[in-house]
Amino acid sequence: MAGVWHFEAGVARLEARELGKMKVLVYKPTNTAIASLQELEARLVGHGWCRLHPSQQPGTVQFHRGHASTHLITLPADFRSFKPMHLLDIAMKNREFFEVRDRH
Repeated sequence: MAGVWHFEAGVARLEARELGKMKVLVYKPTNTAIASLQELEARLVGHGWCRLHPSQQPGTVQFHRGHASTHLITLPADFRSFKPMHLLDIAMKNREFFEVRDRH
C-alpha cells in the first residue's frame, strides 16, 4: 500500500495515497484541458515550437523550439498513451502556458 506515514503522540498512521490518479494538461490562458494531439500541436506551434518531420523515434512525435535551442519534447504519437511524465515535460518547458492538474 502506498502512502505517507504520520507519527503523532507515539501513534503511527498511514495516509493512503490514491494510485493511478489521472492528470490533465491545462492550457493556462484559456483554463482548458488539452484533449488531443492536434490541439496540443496547435498550442505549441503558436508559442514557437516546430514539429520535427519525420520523428527520430518511431511511434513518437517530436517538437523543438528552434535551431538555436536545445529544447526537445518527445511524445507518444497516440494522445491516449501520454503519461504524467510527458505532461510534466510540456509544462516545465512552457511554464507560462501549461500546467498539470489532477483530473476531477
